[in-house]
Amino acid sequence: MSDIQVLTTGEAAKYCGVNFRTVIRWIERGKLKAYKLPGRGDHRIQREDFVAFLRENQMPVPNELQGINRLVLVIEDQPEMAAAIKRVLRRTGYEVEIAHDGFVAGSMLERLKPSVITLDLKMPGLDGYEVLRHIREHEEHSAAKVLVISAETQAGLDRALKEGANDILPKPFDNSVLLEKVQALIES
Repeated sequence: MSDIQVLTTGEAAKYCGVNFRTVIRWIERGKLKAYKLPGRGDHRIQREDFVAFLRENQMPVPNELQGINRLVLVIEDQPEMAAAIKRVLRRTGYEVEIAHDGFVAGSMLERLKPSVITLDLKMPGLDGYEVLRHIREHEEHSAAKVLVISAETQAGLDRALKEGANDILPKPFDNSVLLEKVQALIES
């Protein structure tokens, strides 16, 4: 994990390839979260806030700032279920993005590089098995851990494990079990 916990506006500017005054404008406009040092007025930016800003603006995150990747991509076609998973994970400090189908998930995988992917198996268009195959066939996604969350039969869940899922969670599930499984995958 990175030792860098706080950045100055100058350090942030250097990472972004812009003038430090541009970083100050981002802060003043509320685009970049920061705090002022008492008595001096200099801004300081928490590493997590800066990394979130970079991701939100599709800017590369330098390796030394990445720390533990707490980004989870939820691939779920039912909006209520996706929102519920997101809510549970965000309350515990995970960054969460949602893809409502396999096609959107493909482009999000390339852009976001999530640490963990929760994957529903029963989706229209590309089903979860096809998405799982895509993830496992492409080297750039090899580090991503896949937690299948599905109401599929036990045979279907077993098939997902054989095809490369790291773990399974049958629907309906207990929120504490979801959190335990995601944490275990991030730490593995």
